[in-house]
Amino acid sequence: MKESSGRTRKLLARVSVLFFASLTVSPQVQPAEAKFPVARIGQSNLIKLEVAQTPDQIMRGLMFRTSMPEDAGMVFLFHPPQTVNFWMYHTLMPLDMLFIKDGKIIKLFQAVPPCKSENPSDCAHYPDGPGLEVSEVIEVNSGYAQRHGVKEGDQVSFELP
Repeated sequence: MKESSGRTRKLLARVSVLFFASLTVSPQVQPAEAKFPVARIGQSNLIKLEVAQTPDQIMRGLMFRTSMPEDAGMVFLFHPPQTVNFWMYHTLMPLDMLFIKDGKIIKLFQAVPPCKSENPSDCAHYPDGPGLEVSEVIEVNSGYAQRHGVKEGDQVSFELP
């Protein structure tokens, strides 16, 4: 047992040295900058997006977050389009939700409040009742749509910067 833990310590020491060595960057080398997709709504509104596309990412969404930059949001991808309902269970900040199909906002929910209940069945669904068939849903800070003139029917396109 001690021999095995000694080997483990040596291995961890080597890994640590390699890890810290890899953090050293020569002055001529610029670290890669992460590129996030962007949603263009209408002509002038650009939103930097985090992407949720796996079932786990879609289920977690923006849960437990307390803030987000004004020009940021999360896009939920449903390809092929699916009928969906969203809720605010464990979401700690109010949001605007943009339901999109065929490159157009088909439904906009503004200032959706957080659901503070520990019982998920107490949380409202958006839309209430049958869901909407969408290809994407974008969540942004509450009030974004009003501050930027975003409305149902607006065109939405996605691009990489």
